[in-house]
Amino acid sequence: MMRTLGMAGLLLLASSGGAMAVTDEIQVYTGDIEAQGVFGITWHNNYTPDGLKTPDFPGGLVDNHAYSSVTEWAYGVMPWFEAGLYVPLYSNSTNQGWTYNGFKLRALFVQPDNDQKDFYYGVNFEFSWNQKQWDTQVNTGEIRPIIGWRFGDGFSLTLNPIVDNSYKGFSRLEFVPASRLDYKIDSRWTVAAEEYDDFGELRQFLPASEQWHQLWAVADYTGDPISVETGVGFGLTPGTDRFAIKLMLSSDLNGPHGLFTERP
Repeated sequence: MMRTLGMAGLLLLASSGGAMAVTDEIQVYTGDIEAQGVFGITWHNNYTPDGLKTPDFPGGLVDNHAYSSVTEWAYGVMPWFEAGLYVPLYSNSTNQGWTYNGFKLRALFVQPDNDQKDFYYGVNFEFSWNQKQWDTQVNTGEIRPIIGWRFGDGFSLTLNPIVDNSYKGFSRLEFVPASRLDYKIDSRWTVAAEEYDDFGELRQFLPASEQWHQLWAVADYTGDPISVETGVGFGLTPGTDRFAIKLMLSSDLNGPHGLFTERP
């Protein structure tokens, strides 16, 4: 198992040249947070072997053969509140090489003990400071509601009806929902189907051919002290990257299963 995961990681990282629709994280939030007083870290890596060959805006990054990465730092402030910091955010694209792209802050509020509930929920707020090649706006934000249900024998359905905020008014909010249907095989392995969409601004959705719709096959491994999420994504419209890969490595830094916690 570790040999397979290692080869997947080497493939993703060695395919240098550049990551997904160049973005910082490809993840559906399921309402899980760090325990109170625990620091956590997640290393996000995305690569696009076959993507769009023109940037979203003049001076932007080209998706095709782009690699992007960010380190996510998290801290459990309360049983219902997790604070996060994403830094550094960087990428390697065919048109601009290696670039530093900015950082962001996160505030995640959830129902306590979400992982033990059949109905779980929360909301996440993000505040970004962007470099000019990453976004046309220096400051942007995200509002991500989290709604989920557990049912059957090991199944879960999670919806993230996200809106991106460029601070230009309500009608200019952009609807970029994400969803996940997963099945828990055992205490360590979970498989999932995820979808990431971008319909455009609320005032007028983009034509169907220009919308972003990408379907992902995902596998999660819950380990001690490191957990892994990896997946492959396939574009469903001409306006979407045709093929992308993600790899996330996460761990607690302290706590009973922390990366730096001494084992007996």
